[in-house]
Amino acid sequence: MRPPEAALAAALLAVAALLGGAAAAAFPAALTLERALPHRGVPAERLRERDGARHAGRGLLGAGPAVAGVVDFPVEGSANPYMVGLYFTRVKLGNPAKEYFVQIDTGSDILWVACSPCTGCPTLSGLNIQLEFFNPDSSSTSSRIPCSDDRCTSALQTGEALCQPSDSPSSPCGYTFTYGDGSGTSGYYVSDTMYFDTVMGNEQTANSSASVVFGCSNSQSGDLMKTDRAVDGIFGFGQHELSVISQLYSLGVSPKTFSHCLKGSDNGGGILVLGEIVEPGLVFTPLVPSQPHYNLNLESIAVSGQKLSIDSSLFATSNTQGTIVDSGTTLVYLVDGAYDPFISAIAAAVSPSVRSVVSKGTQCFITSGSVDSSFPTATLYFKGGAAMTVKPENYLLQQGTNDNTVLWCIGWQRSQGITILGDLVLKDKIFVYDLGNMRMGWADYDCSLSVNVTSSSGKNQYVNTGQFDVNGSPRHYIGLVPTGVAVALVHMLIFGILLSR
Repeated sequence: MRPPEAALAAALLAVAALLGGAAAAAFPAALTLERALPHRGVPAERLRERDGARHAGRGLLGAGPAVAGVVDFPVEGSANPYMVGLYFTRVKLGNPAKEYFVQIDTGSDILWVACSPCTGCPTLSGLNIQLEFFNPDSSSTSSRIPCSDDRCTSALQTGEALCQPSDSPSSPCGYTFTYGDGSGTSGYYVSDTMYFDTVMGNEQTANSSASVVFGCSNSQSGDLMKTDRAVDGIFGFGQHELSVISQLYSLGVSPKTFSHCLKGSDNGGGILVLGEIVEPGLVFTPLVPSQPHYNLNLESIAVSGQKLSIDSSLFATSNTQGTIVDSGTTLVYLVDGAYDPFISAIAAAVSPSVRSVVSKGTQCFITSGSVDSSFPTATLYFKGGAAMTVKPENYLLQQGTNDNTVLWCIGWQRSQGITILGDLVLKDKIFVYDLGNMRMGWADYDCSLSVNVTSSSGKNQYVNTGQFDVNGSPRHYIGLVPTGVAVALVHMLIFGILLSR
């Protein structure tokens, strides 16, 4: 999943050559996020290939009672600009309970962790975290899910489980997830206790737990074997029955709603809440029903208030096209027929002081003015009249600086069929996934501020980013070792040449 090349760097090299130069990222439960992949200084190709690997792979109560309140899962990561990052949190599983670091992924459904024994699973991580292996035989509350279990039967229908015709009813319910670069994981499902601390309105914490089904991976391949970004597993936030969100809802632990607000600053951060963030400026649009992802009905796009001449049928949902909201995707992918009109409208509306450079299909700009005064604002219009503001920071990537001059490049990518609204456009907004009413809402927001959250009980909780920790101790964000320094140096070198010409 880690891209080997940086096409945008090559494009910028070509730009330098063109100019005569030469150069050789029921109760609310809150997860506080920290961005591990910023949008400045990271080549678009690097981000695009990382997204591509994920997209292909996703084509894809006997426990203690829950307590009304806000559950905070501490999320760790880094805003280091020279590293392909990720968001990861800690979950407590089993009896005795052990902590596992798992990547947060709203584009998949299953929570899985590496199990013992495991073939190809890394034992060390470049994230400076201690990797653990779940052992169901060492947990007194663990049980394997057989093929005869109704939950396995349901997962078979969605392709998230494997049982062979020759398997006996008691055979373990298995799974295999494969990613676009050939890496993957396989294992079997288990049921065990998940523990979480519930923060009450007075900031007192209460221990809560619930029995959930999750994956026990005993094999990993491809990039999942690498140690540089290794974690213990993946925490899927999709809407299928085996997602933790769906399971906790069916147990009465949380409402059928979750929300997030991702900070757009280089430091990253934000809030992810099992519950509904309440904000007066929220606008809502229907979710497209019977879809494996969070699909919306995008109808038109405007730049500087002028709607673009784009056939709206390009955005219609089918097996091969549609518009998906995925906070796990870094960039934005715009369907081919809409891409050129959008880029042309942006380039035509920039300030006269902005210097425009195009090479190999990459539109870049050099400016010494502020980004908001130099570039136009775009708007996405959805079914029901819901409008999403797209500020310049939502479609541009900062690729370099020299004194007061900044090099910006378009961060949106051309897509064949599917339009994906990723992190680049979702940041600095509240998003509410109201699955009970099959709708999604959003509003511009400063995600460094606290938010008001409500559950189906109607009780509000006031949540502040980074305010709580699972164990009540102060947050400790782990420093990550930077990679890709050579790419950063290339960008700096090219930008210096551009400015000197």
